[in-house]
Amino acid sequence: MIESDIAVGAELRITCTKEELVQGLALVGRAVSSRTAIQILSGILLEAHNAELRLAATDMELSLRATVPARVEGDGAIVLPGRTLVDIARLLPGDDVTIEHRAAESVVHVASGSASYTLHTYNAEDFPRLPELTETETFSVDREALLETIARVARAASRDEARPVLTGVLVQFAGDKLVMAATDSYRLAVKETALSSSAPELEAIVPSRALQELARIPGDGDGDEIAVGVQENQVLFSIGGVWLTTRRIDGQFPNYRQLLPETFEHELTISRPELLDVVRRAAVMIQRATPLQLRFADGEVIVVARTHEVGESQESMPVAYSGEPLEIGFNAEFLREGLESVEGNDVKMKLISPLRPAILTDEADDFTYLVMPIRLPG
Repeated sequence: MIESDIAVGAELRITCTKEELVQGLALVGRAVSSRTAIQILSGILLEAHNAELRLAATDMELSLRATVPARVEGDGAIVLPGRTLVDIARLLPGDDVTIEHRAAESVVHVASGSASYTLHTYNAEDFPRLPELTETETFSVDREALLETIARVARAASRDEARPVLTGVLVQFAGDKLVMAATDSYRLAVKETALSSSAPELEAIVPSRALQELARIPGDGDGDEIAVGVQENQVLFSIGGVWLTTRRIDGQFPNYRQLLPETFEHELTISRPELLDVVRRAAVMIQRATPLQLRFADGEVIVVARTHEVGESQESMPVAYSGEPLEIGFNAEFLREGLESVEGNDVKMKLISPLRPAILTDEADDFTYLVMPIRLPG
């Protein structure tokens, strides 16, 4: 945790450019809590330090910190209403912004061009202590490789807070390999990624939301790296002067390897763009929990969407299928997202039976997407 005391009640005047302030606030503002009854978590911390303005926000699960170059007179920290401050900064008419806090007042004056605002402050001493950055050992990971792995895996994580461990992504660093896995118990995504440099042994369950926020932090250019660090109950990421910290999720992640079937009745190579387009068109007809039906027969698959309230659609496409006809139902969204997560022109689809899970893999064979079927009526 941050050990340095936050100075409050001091005379403070900060001047910076509107553009840099807006960029900094837009980044950290994503961690401002919108659901909590704890008022301080809806605020953004502004802390003057040497020739820069430090910004921070947290909802107790995720925190974001950034710095803005500034001319600083005095020192101290203030907490302002987060959403309001972000909106004001975007609309200011001038090129420069002055933020002034007087010790005898519990308000802050914000001025830019012809506009001025007076904002009430929250007590900076109530702002949560965030993990201390300087005391954390970090290692570097290629930004593109890390973000690609997150993008292909994280959306398979659960959104149901009743099972917290499934809202996270299992992250495993092992030498020159990164493995991520996520499941909501209806589908499973696993990606193995080769790293350009060796990383220490590390395993943590990280909230899916926090990992997806990493993609929103801009890098400095090609060849960017993300610094990764782990504390007892926190994981830290840093890129481009922005720090994201998030809690580790306690619990036992499912043994996903045991969930993957070893043998299949049918293994098909299908045009991924064509199948994805067919699934997207059919999904327009889907309502509620109605399954999307895939009927496999000699040389083709027919994709059927049928709902009593809307109607029915059918579309066929050629596939190299042979054997007894097979009809299987899937959640249309889960199947679409699986196809979107596969890379390349072809997708390998592995099937067993109408009631056993199906597997999607890519040409590189480093990504696996398992999706459970839905029992079809009749």
